[in-house]
Amino acid sequence: MNRKHTFVISAYKESQFLEECIKSLKCQSEQSEIIMITSTPNDYVDEMSKKYNIPLYINKGDRGIVQDWNFAYKQCNTPYITIAHQDDIYFKNYTKMAVGMLEHSRNPLIFFTDYCEIRNNKLIKNNALLRIKRLLLFPLRGKLFRASKFVRRRSLSLGNGICCPSVTFAVNNLPDPVFRVHFRSDEDWEAWERISRLDGEFIYCPKILMGHRIHEESETSAILGDNARYREDYEMFCKFWPKQIAKVLVKFYSKSEKSNQIK
Repeated sequence: MNRKHTFVISAYKESQFLEECIKSLKCQSEQSEIIMITSTPNDYVDEMSKKYNIPLYINKGDRGIVQDWNFAYKQCNTPYITIAHQDDIYFKNYTKMAVGMLEHSRNPLIFFTDYCEIRNNKLIKNNALLRIKRLLLFPLRGKLFRASKFVRRRSLSLGNGICCPSVTFAVNNLPDPVFRVHFRSDEDWEAWERISRLDGEFIYCPKILMGHRIHEESETSAILGDNARYREDYEMFCKFWPKQIAKVLVKFYSKSEKSNQIK
């Protein structure tokens, strides 16, 4: 058991994919601590907790995706934490690579990986959106620019290439809370922007080590049904660019939203 790393599953309502996520964490080549949190307690989540002997913590405070993530983060006692999204899966070497690369870093902030999409139970390893994100993260593939604030901020200035569920946090080097209650969609991009200002390293593993599920019941898909994503994207671009440039960038960036819609 790797006592340096915790997977904390953020469970919401009754996801049909929760058990598949749990199994992927249990099948890691190096085992981690695994716990689960929810702000919507129900018999199904309780059943999964008992079936797989996973401690379950109930968030009785403020509810919301950010509030749940921050609550999940606080339940962990290890120096490295991955907030596992209930619909996603992690391939067997995720923990091994995450802990190994973090341990060999002098001052890590976050570790993150390449990923594939899961659509209709099929693994999609290459499409337009994935290619764009890989291009954004390309400068961070090697060790040379891991500690460069300029390089990682230039990467983030053109869009959010970092897949949130692929991230492992180096707790001792990060502010608390990591996420702020402000956005519905870009809460992760906002966190990376703040963390990018800190001294330390962004550790990117270009291997596909997890699968991110795209389906019509996901929070991201729901948000894309209104204008929240567009407004939030514009606000994020304004953190890096003058408003006139941000207006141009957000128009191009918004086209990628179509990739999160189920056809």
